[in-house]
Amino acid sequence: MPDKDTMAMTGTEDTPGGRASPDSQDLPPSVFHSIKFFVLCHSLLQLTQLMISGYLKSSISTVEKRFGLSSQTSGLLAAFNEVGNTALIVFVSYFGIRVHRPRLIGCGAILVALAGLLMTLPHFISEPYRYDGTSSGNMSQDFEASLCLPTTLVPAPASSSSNCSSHMEAKHLAVVGIMFMAQTLLGVGGVPIQPFGISYIDDFAHSNNSPLYLGILFAVTLMGPGLAFGLGGIMLRLYVDIDRMPEGGISLTSKDPRWVGAWWLGFLISAGAVALAAIPYFFFPREMPKEKQELHFRRRVLTVVSKDEDAPLGEPAKKQGLAQIAPDLTMIQFIKVFPRVLLRTLHHPIFLLVVLSQVCMSCAVAGMATFLSKFLERQFSITASYANMLIGCLSIPGAIMGIVLGGILVKCLHLSPVRCSVLCLLGALFCLLFNLPLFFMGCPTHQIAGITHQPGSQPGLELFPSCMEPCSCPSDDFNPVCDSSTRVEYLTPCHAGCTNQAAPDKSHVSYTNCSCVTGSGSVRAGSCDSACSHLVLPFMVLISLGGVMASVIHTPSFMLILRGVKKEDKALAVGIQFMLLRVLAWMPSPVIHGSAIDTTCVHWAQSCGRRAVCRYYDNDLLRKRFIGLQFFFKVGSLACFALILAILRQQDKEEGTKVTCPGLQQQLLVSQPEKKPEESRV
Repeated sequence: MPDKDTMAMTGTEDTPGGRASPDSQDLPPSVFHSIKFFVLCHSLLQLTQLMISGYLKSSISTVEKRFGLSSQTSGLLAAFNEVGNTALIVFVSYFGIRVHRPRLIGCGAILVALAGLLMTLPHFISEPYRYDGTSSGNMSQDFEASLCLPTTLVPAPASSSSNCSSHMEAKHLAVVGIMFMAQTLLGVGGVPIQPFGISYIDDFAHSNNSPLYLGILFAVTLMGPGLAFGLGGIMLRLYVDIDRMPEGGISLTSKDPRWVGAWWLGFLISAGAVALAAIPYFFFPREMPKEKQELHFRRRVLTVVSKDEDAPLGEPAKKQGLAQIAPDLTMIQFIKVFPRVLLRTLHHPIFLLVVLSQVCMSCAVAGMATFLSKFLERQFSITASYANMLIGCLSIPGAIMGIVLGGILVKCLHLSPVRCSVLCLLGALFCLLFNLPLFFMGCPTHQIAGITHQPGSQPGLELFPSCMEPCSCPSDDFNPVCDSSTRVEYLTPCHAGCTNQAAPDKSHVSYTNCSCVTGSGSVRAGSCDSACSHLVLPFMVLISLGGVMASVIHTPSFMLILRGVKKEDKALAVGIQFMLLRVLAWMPSPVIHGSAIDTTCVHWAQSCGRRAVCRYYDNDLLRKRFIGLQFFFKVGSLACFALILAILRQQDKEEGTKVTCPGLQQQLLVSQPEKKPEESRV
């Protein structure tokens, strides 16, 4: 914070010999008085925080299947992480100098850990997962329950709504409510971690070392989402009820569409890691001694700055803006002041366009991060574990490389604002080009008896084939089987007219004497394999290359904001930028993408008379709408950067014209110091 720097520097200069202060020198040598140790602790904390925040995205499809959620609801659940964060992030600049920052960071981290534990609670209060139509205590009857039995031999199957009660429905709502509450607390706990940590490092680090420390911090932090997807890939290989397995085991493999992995175990591990990372923060001091090299170096910098910047004005530069006056304001005054300063910042065209471009790109990134794993599962018929491994090993490292590459280009080429906008424009253009082939890389939906029709069939056919009419098939049962010869999938062996089961083998199960199947009359358990699953690797390579191009934009667009607003408004502009990104991108985008995915569903599961999880999607329509949304947002980002480049070039031409008019330039130099304090005052 600026005030902290000013206070620290004033205390340093007033102390004889250039030492920090008597109080600071009397402190016993401790690892908790080292800014390097703080950087290490904060890197680990932000790593684990992002790991627990991103873990839900790696298991989004599993949570949907376990609790019968639509993609729209799961997208809203993922977005609730930002609700608590956005509601409180505005007040960080108000409380930043009034609190014990390390302890508040520790308290926030403990809240994040508790939120992670709360996310696991639905698993423990829910009944064991039922992947068939039998009761939870009778799992061994899985295969027999799905066979075709004559209607005269068994009672009419009860619908799902008849087995429901008000207690079960209330329990379902309570489980979903707990997850929403946990996500909200996860956002609230994360509010003080990054802003207070960065300001603490900047206050007490050597000014030469501060960029290095922050670079290390961001580099380690960016590995968090990758670890989240890697952890999801490992945990989803384990069965969801690994802590309460039925006698005799289960008859599912991870390739079965009914498989639900141990999604809750990842939250448990991540919460433990966050809790451990939070412990050191309760031992850090409110203020620690500055690094010794900082004292002499900073005094020289102040002298140079005062000569270069303050001499033309004839007086020391006065720092202004909301961040500087916040310590002198009450809470009510701060709330009244903030909207006016917000409107003043939004009136800047470059700032507004850069934020809009970042909002568009963040919408694409948020939707991709939330539902890419599910998209890969459905489009290429791969397991959730494999999808997470691909994302963690390809997409996340690509994004990290892009951010580093963008920073290197800005630093080494000394890019001006115009050239930064050109780099952003090229990055957005190549990101869009890598997006185009994705429209044509995917697998069509295979034939599903009674749900999808073969080409040339009559659209008015009955819902299910007439060959299964003598069977008493439960309408809400789901145990898919595949006819390998025709690549036709049936919802259950009963819907295929199968009356017998082959020798039971947990990994290879087949059904025989199926009246709806031609030829051998047998089907195998599980969904039909995809005919184009080999395309998943080229698809992910293009996704990763597009992610690299989108990440290259990060640093130059950030520099456009820092160089495009008034010096006294930089801190506020960055805060407003992140707030708008949360409100306009990270909160609505998962819901928008989830709603678009839901519109492509062709068969919904029913639970207590309500629509639950989607069983089958129209893959072609799913690909067009999901990739189409990505394309739409990236076109918006490209258009904004094109406008930014046009405005900056126009401003350069106007500046060139002003230089040729000495009288006008002198008039501006004389009048500007008089107006600046009034315009900057709130």
